Amino acid sequence: MTHSSDVDDLAGALYGSIGLLARRLRQLQAPGELTLPERAALSRLDRGGPTTAAELARAEQITSQAMGTTLGGLEERGLVERRRDPHDGRRIIMSVTEAGFEVLRHKRDARSKQVAQALRERFTEAELDTLKAAAPLIERLGDSF
Repeated sequence: MTHSSDVDDLAGALYGSIGLLARRLRQLQAPGELTLPERAALSRLDRGGPTTAAELARAEQITSQAMGTTLGGLEERGLVERRRDPHDGRRIIMSVTEAGFEVLRHKRDARSKQVAQALRERFTEAELDTLKAAAPLIERLGDSF
């Protein structure tokens, strides 16, 4: 069994290192690429399937208004579409368009390319295997708040 102080130390280390990574990634924004909220919404729609803007906002822990702005930008670019819920015509369901799936499948933005380059240049195969195993755990940690 893990000691409570070990978990506290791990939490502090993860908080610091993930915070540093997030700050550095935000600094790499290239013109025309998806913003972090846009990527998060598009990815969540891809993984979880069509849903409402309010459900997406809750999942991403942002306001409905902020999610509406994010989805509006994605919709303007043809990456998501809105449809009436066939079971409740008052609800609007958002889903990824074919163009959105194309972005998710084939286009890596500048940040992803830079992360991939850093991984190739600065990490061993064993370290890459460790990071690959940790990625879903870090995502699950992010979803737990």
